[in-house]
Amino acid sequence: MEPTRTFDLLTRMQNRFSDKKDVVAGKEDGIWKRYPVQEYIDYCNWVSYALLSMGIKKGDKIAIISNNRPEWNFTDFGISQIGAVSVPIYPTISSEEYAYILGHAEPKLIFISDKNLYEKIKPIADQIPGISDIYTYDKIAGAKHFTEVITIGKEMASNLDRDLVQAKAAVEPSDMATIIYTSGTTGFPKGVMLMHSNLVSNFIESSVIHPLGSEAKVLSFLPLSHIYERTLTYHFQYKGVSIYYAESVGTIMDNLKEIKPEVIAVVPRLLERIFDKIISRGKELKGIKKIIFFWAVNLGLRYELNGVNGWFYEMKLIIANKLIFKKWREALGGKIEIISSAGAPLQPRLMRIFWAARIRVLEGYGLTETSPVVSINNLCSKEVMFETVGPILKNVQVRIAEDGEILTKGPNLMLGYYKEPKLTEEAIDKDGWFHTGDIGTFVKGKYLKITDRKKEIFKISSGKYIAPQVLENRLKESMFIDQVMVIGENQKFASALISPDFQFLRNWASTHHISYRDNEELISNSLVFARYQKEVSEMNLNLSDHEKIKRFRLVSEEWTSQTGELSPTLKLKRKVLYEKYNDVITEIFSVDKS
Repeated sequence: MEPTRTFDLLTRMQNRFSDKKDVVAGKEDGIWKRYPVQEYIDYCNWVSYALLSMGIKKGDKIAIISNNRPEWNFTDFGISQIGAVSVPIYPTISSEEYAYILGHAEPKLIFISDKNLYEKIKPIADQIPGISDIYTYDKIAGAKHFTEVITIGKEMASNLDRDLVQAKAAVEPSDMATIIYTSGTTGFPKGVMLMHSNLVSNFIESSVIHPLGSEAKVLSFLPLSHIYERTLTYHFQYKGVSIYYAESVGTIMDNLKEIKPEVIAVVPRLLERIFDKIISRGKELKGIKKIIFFWAVNLGLRYELNGVNGWFYEMKLIIANKLIFKKWREALGGKIEIISSAGAPLQPRLMRIFWAARIRVLEGYGLTETSPVVSINNLCSKEVMFETVGPILKNVQVRIAEDGEILTKGPNLMLGYYKEPKLTEEAIDKDGWFHTGDIGTFVKGKYLKITDRKKEIFKISSGKYIAPQVLENRLKESMFIDQVMVIGENQKFASALISPDFQFLRNWASTHHISYRDNEELISNSLVFARYQKEVSEMNLNLSDHEKIKRFRLVSEEWTSQTGELSPTLKLKRKVLYEKYNDVITEIFSVDKS
């Protein structure tokens, strides 16, 4: 039988992959700890027994605030098996956001990963009635450790075995499984209520996009608190793919070489950084090696699917793979076949060059509210088209509204926003269509293409529309630019705030003998400004006049999720940026440069 509730995956694994030695794995004291199927199931059950013994009931909320690690999975399934509701929360948000989410969700328990988070969350939790305990995955003095939960579970297993069987039987596919608070780029997040059936339908229907199975491994590093990685985790367990959790973002490249996975999932910004790092190393080469490297790169940037470029191009590509692209694959572990990309628009050049390097990037589209996949390029059915997010997932419906907004409905659509019936009514119309807020179109009647966010498109004073994401993505193709925000609503022209790639800029400044004390002095240098003007001017050449970036300003800060300018999925928090750089923006438009 196919799963109907998320925890049915455990029975499926037991039936189909009982000999598997590494359902999940994480580093413990520098050594990979691998969990075989039965041990994995045991841990999930022990969590369930412990929660039952603590009086946790169906519908109770339990928060998980942690990095990716096997304990996350044990806790997730342990919660869902008894009909309780998990509330995963990013481990990188502000204290204000934690206070809001915990107060809004009202969890009974919290599971936390490390000391820094515990010290941040404990004072907040102490102020919220109803939170009875906090358990930590790392051992922290004065805190209750996860092993206490497991010990209770083991002790209570025989007494509560029948209770767990009954609790599982009482969970319906239509029951709420989780509340996921959207990272949000403006204001406080909304709690998206997802049913078991939402998640199950999505991981089953998306499982047909690639041929990998129980022989394959994935390195996981995107946050499990995000619906993208969460559903992928179910997807991989459904297919029997082994999941290895990276130690941290800083160890991804080392972990790739250790694990040698066949597949990874990224958000576009991470793929951009991987590509930028590869290109930076290419620029350090000398002589004929450098010439061959960039010959291969330029060849790859012209890649087209299905041999459209002809036999001579394909012959050259074979040579490029042997000389250059093989080393790219080795840098990613040597066995990498597929990269899944979602969360934001992917630069088309990255799709082309990685496919040329025999690393197939499959771009998809979805939202937290849709569990998340709405569409994705499909390797198995050979339905792949560059510059699109692929065909619509089976059983999911999509139509384009008159104003270009993408509307969708299907078994993956959320119950609604927690405690927010009015917001739910605004998002889902009377005919059941969810209004995504994204603008798109169909290419060849099949492939969905996203053009921008509805709320982010703006008019300049001439009445012409600007789609900022498109321009931002083009600008970020520059090695000099890390992040950029295009602005100009109701102004005479479009402008931009640019956060430089400071590592690359410092290297460039060094080779040009530019001295500086700090970032502020560096971006104030006239030669630096002129170099950025060149980058902006080159992009402007291919734009219509009203789209051209007429003025820009460099900022001395790097934008990150930790410092608040980016969401946990590395999207611009435009409201935050507008407030932070209000004086700069006012200055940009204070002089008539039309």
